[in-house]
Amino acid sequence: MSDMELLIDGHKIEECRMKHMTLKNIAVACNGTLFGYNDVETREITGVAIDSRLVKKDFLFVPIKGARVNGHDFIPQVIEKGAMATLSEKKLHDAKYPYILVKDTQQALKDIAKFYREQLNIKIIGITGSVGKTSTKEMVSSVLSEKFNVLKTAGNFNNEIGLPLTIFNIHSWHEIAVLEMGISDFGEMTRLSKMSQPDIQLITNIGVCHLENLKTRDGILQAKTECFENMQDNGVIILNGDDDKLSTKSEVAGKKVVFYGKGKLPKTDESGNKYAVYATNSVNKGFEGMYTTINTEKGSFDVQINIPGEHNIYNALAATAVGLEVGLSLDEIKSGISKAETIAGRTNFIKTNTGMIVIDDCYNANPASMKTSLEVLSHATNRSVAVIGDMGELGSDEVNLHKIVGKSAADNNIDVVFAVGELAKNYISEIEKSGKNIKTYYYKTTDELAVDIKKYVKETDTILVKASHFMKFEKIVEVLKNM
Repeated sequence: MSDMELLIDGHKIEECRMKHMTLKNIAVACNGTLFGYNDVETREITGVAIDSRLVKKDFLFVPIKGARVNGHDFIPQVIEKGAMATLSEKKLHDAKYPYILVKDTQQALKDIAKFYREQLNIKIIGITGSVGKTSTKEMVSSVLSEKFNVLKTAGNFNNEIGLPLTIFNIHSWHEIAVLEMGISDFGEMTRLSKMSQPDIQLITNIGVCHLENLKTRDGILQAKTECFENMQDNGVIILNGDDDKLSTKSEVAGKKVVFYGKGKLPKTDESGNKYAVYATNSVNKGFEGMYTTINTEKGSFDVQINIPGEHNIYNALAATAVGLEVGLSLDEIKSGISKAETIAGRTNFIKTNTGMIVIDDCYNANPASMKTSLEVLSHATNRSVAVIGDMGELGSDEVNLHKIVGKSAADNNIDVVFAVGELAKNYISEIEKSGKNIKTYYYKTTDELAVDIKKYVKETDTILVKASHFMKFEKIVEVLKNM
């Protein structure tokens, strides 16, 4: 069997045909004009790609104009690789292959994703929030995998380009999809939810991310909850009841609301029915994870969460609420929670050959996640070292928010702090203000620290590496891993 005959998860091309995704239907969905269709007009595509390197047989290619590269330049190449057709923002004269002429390929990508989602007969779980989207997605997926074949968002495919590509990866063998949805401005969640149309929408919290555009936590609440308008009619909303903003949303467009939290929640619907999932008897076991009792309407169970950090109790509660809504037993939910793992860049524990422990949390950062990670680091049995850098998109209060993180480093009695970036100076000033005996080092750039850090760390250290993604702290992780 050739490489062209095997496409996704070992499934043959014919198994990968996407329901109702013919060129004719796709053209209608994106308000495009189909040219040169001949005998392929009614054949279903097998996938969608915006990267020419990922195109496979019978794919639809969507060329995107980027800052440095225009995908239209690769159209002949993808057709040679076996693509069934391409979108294009310009007429392709003398083209001997099918193409769909559209005004805007990025908008067309979203329109086609919306159409495809409407052909799917599986439940879709949408996950958003200021902090913890990815770790919650992983926990929810782990739980649901106890019973279903699950498709989940990969990497950072949670925005207006990534989400449609994730939706296109849903195939006939999938039984449920867990889709992460990330935003930074008003209107984005409306567009994301129009594509995903969730059956269950989960919001983890309302923090202080993306203040540059959303200004206040009330603005964040408004932007995040745009998703409610595009849910399925019988949809269920799952919210963190310990969040002061989300706890006010006890009734949303007549939809059932499920609250979860660390204390018994008195939220009820109009009939007085409780929908709370809550934790009791929680024990922080440091790097060994968390132990807690999860209480539900269907009973309670004790569970060991094998990922450090108290925030993982919330992730487990959220996953429990989702699991109950899709019909899992308490035993299945417990098993899924205990199997959950971290992923690279997200509080991922790496033990190096020298015995050093590196906490790779360098994918992104905001004040809440910084404080959480520092709390996790504080449980180190040997010397604790924090490598922390600038946080982005915090708006006019960015200096004060960095000072809050510096204070958290002091409060958690971290032994050594490396601060990197212009705003990271505020970490140092706040630590010095505390008067605690914490060794501090300041660097302007990540590259400078990457050269020097080997001089200062020890083989027995536990080292947290965390900053916003633009700081490129993965360079630091690689240096530490290779010591």
